[in-house]
Amino acid sequence: MSVTERRASAVSAALAQDRLGVPSVVFFVISAAAPLTVIGGSVTAAYAATGVTGVPLAFILLGAILGLFAVGYVTMARYVVNAGAFYAYTAKGLGRPVGVATAWVALLAYNALQVGLYGMIGAAAQPLIADWFGGSPAWWVIGLVAWVLTGVLGLMRVDVNGKVLSVLLLTEIAVVVVFDIADLINPAASGYSLDVFDPSNLFVPGIGAVVAICIASFAGFESSVVFSEETKDPKRTVPIATYVALAVISGLYAVSSWAMTVPIGSDKIVETSREQSSALLFNLAGQHLGATIATIGSLLFVTSLFAALIAFHNTISRYIFALGRERVLPATFGRTSPRTGAPVNGSVAQSVVGLITIVIYAVFGLDPVVQLFFTVGSFGGLGLLMMLAATSISVLVFFAKNPNEENAWRTRIAPGISSVLLIVVIVLVMANFDTVLGVAPDSPLRWIMPAVYFVAIGLGVMWGLALRANRPKVYANIGRGAQAAVGGTE
Repeated sequence: MSVTERRASAVSAALAQDRLGVPSVVFFVISAAAPLTVIGGSVTAAYAATGVTGVPLAFILLGAILGLFAVGYVTMARYVVNAGAFYAYTAKGLGRPVGVATAWVALLAYNALQVGLYGMIGAAAQPLIADWFGGSPAWWVIGLVAWVLTGVLGLMRVDVNGKVLSVLLLTEIAVVVVFDIADLINPAASGYSLDVFDPSNLFVPGIGAVVAICIASFAGFESSVVFSEETKDPKRTVPIATYVALAVISGLYAVSSWAMTVPIGSDKIVETSREQSSALLFNLAGQHLGATIATIGSLLFVTSLFAALIAFHNTISRYIFALGRERVLPATFGRTSPRTGAPVNGSVAQSVVGLITIVIYAVFGLDPVVQLFFTVGSFGGLGLLMMLAATSISVLVFFAKNPNEENAWRTRIAPGISSVLLIVVIVLVMANFDTVLGVAPDSPLRWIMPAVYFVAIGLGVMWGLALRANRPKVYANIGRGAQAAVGGTE
């Protein structure tokens, strides 16, 4: 092999370095959370599906739990810099077979969260196109257009994606703030009320369903670590970006979900959400700000979904890259473009998953919103919860096995509390998963979908053990990140 070829090979096994600062990582994180999508879709769904009015308080409590989780999470980021994030952390803390199992769960969960967005973006864009042109293509045609754009951006430099997201996200947040102000200055006849923050309106039957819907709204906040290899200063950038993004997300969700009740009345928000569904946010904007502003908001709802597609696509492609680099997946996935530094094969693989999903839902005439966005998205949210809990426990074990100079709050207290709370949240979600999915309590779907994760965990552990027995060099590199490419693999 020539010197040039060796250099090209080394480059292709590494992500682009020093491309992202704190703002860019924050844009990736918050874009994955898709604030306008959450407020326009998930918040009304939480009110309508559960009948619980304490949704704003749920966002605050979940933000606090995830804040505790983040303490140990970003502390461990100083010791483990790996685009595989959850996979690498659990491998370091709970053992390599568990790390592989976590990787399988991550691929299932993140792909579910990403492909579900194709259904919603198609359905959300249809009425806009119909208003402008007098007719609209099928949702799946719009979904395919979004799929092409997402796939093309996924092959480009990560900082280019960051710039696209910055424009979309700042505009999106500005619209949310304007909508909130309009709601707050137009209170219902009953006036202002803070009873949605009263614990008695949250800790009621149905709290598990509220938590399940709301926790999925935070999906992506943890992706700051996924981009750690591409940041200018991981030890500084990752913690700041994580805390900033989490504060913005939880604060925006809590205020916006409360503001939505102000012009309607907290006593009528459930009924109104059931009647108007995801159109509620834009109907209120139309009443207070005029039809033009409401239309702009609807357009930005679509761009919010597109921003989330880009963010999740980049996260998934980096997970696939991390697994390919360490030979847990075929080595071809562990290569990046020498020109852009993008994980090309991982990006293409994710695009293939998206295309297959769109085709299946189009051919069988399945509902793109209920059966794709909400059902598949809820499945992804459950997987995220499982990974959060496993990672929090991994942080505890990792620091117990590796003495260091970090204080007890970062290595034991915060991770310990968050581990317990996340397990409690999982129990609540499982108990109310039928409500989340919108199926009957005796529907087998409520158990089949969680069971998929347990099958994936079992297969992942078995694959990890098989690597230990048959490919010890590969097994030894699990969780090592960039060092795996240098240290040599089979």
